Amino acid sequence: MTVDIAALQAHIGTKTVEEDVATAAPLKGMIVTFGRDEKAPGAGEPIAPGWHRCYFLPASPPDRLGEDGLPMDSDVLPKMPFPRRMFAGTKHVFHRPIRVGEALRRETELADIQLREGSTGALIFTTIVSRIYGPNGLAMEEEAAGVFREEVKPGEKSGVPKREAPPADTPWKRRITAGPVSLFRYSALTFNPHRIHYDRPYAMEIEGYPGLVVHGPYSSQCLLDLARDNSGGRDLTSYHMRARAPLFDNDPFEVVGRPTNDNKGCELWAVTPQGTIAMAATATFG
Repeated sequence: MTVDIAALQAHIGTKTVEEDVATAAPLKGMIVTFGRDEKAPGAGEPIAPGWHRCYFLPASPPDRLGEDGLPMDSDVLPKMPFPRRMFAGTKHVFHRPIRVGEALRRETELADIQLREGSTGALIFTTIVSRIYGPNGLAMEEEAAGVFREEVKPGEKSGVPKREAPPADTPWKRRITAGPVSLFRYSALTFNPHRIHYDRPYAMEIEGYPGLVVHGPYSSQCLLDLARDNSGGRDLTSYHMRARAPLFDNDPFEVVGRPTNDNKGCELWAVTPQGTIAMAATATFG
C-alpha cells in the first residue's frame, strides 16, 4: 500500500481542549481491578500516578467506530490507512497532584506522524501530547506514542517481536494475572472499545493474536504501581515507558524493577511468560 505521509503530516499541530472533573467513583474501580490494598482517595486527596486515565474518556458515536471498535479518527488524529493500532509508549511529567473533586482542563495536540519500516512491515507512528491543568495550574504532561500496522492476511498470525531478557538483579518483583475479567474492567474504566482486549474471536481470528491483548496502559499501570510501592513515600516526578512486545491473557506475566544507583529513581520492566522484555521504563522520585 502506498501511504501519502505528507497528507497525514498536514494534520500535525491540530489541537483540542476538553474539560472534566476528577471524580472519586472510578478510582475505586482502579483499586479493585489491580487488587490494590489501599483506600480510595477522598475529596481533596491526590490520585495515584496513572489514574488520570479515568478522566477525559473518549466518546465517539457508533458511526465513527471502525471494525476494531476504536474511532477511525479522532479530534486531533486523521483517518489512518492502516487498520491495526497499538500503544507504543508514554512519557509523563508530574508537576503537581490531581486531587479528587478538582475541575480539570486538558489540552491535546498532534505532535508528529512518521512512516517507518519495521520487522513486521510498514508502520505509522504517531505522537500526541496532552497537558492536564487543575485549579493551581499545570498538573501533568503526557507524550503518548501510538503505532498503526497493516492488516493481517487471512490465516496468518500477528508477528510478535522477540526481545532480550531483563537484568537479573531486580529485587522488586510482582506476578500479574491479567485475565479476561480484569481486562474487561479496565476497558470499562477507561472507556476503551478496542476489541483486542475483550473479544477473543476477533483478537485471534481477525488480528492473529494468540489470545486477548493486555492493554498497554494496563501493563504500564502495573509498572507505575511497582514504582510507587517502592518509592519510600516519595512522589513520582517523571515516568518514561516504551512498549517492546505485547502481553496476553493466556499466562501471568511479571513486573520487575530496581532502584537507580543514586536512589533518585528506578528502572522497571514488564516481562513476558517466556522471560523476555515486554516493556521497559524509568521513573524519578521527588
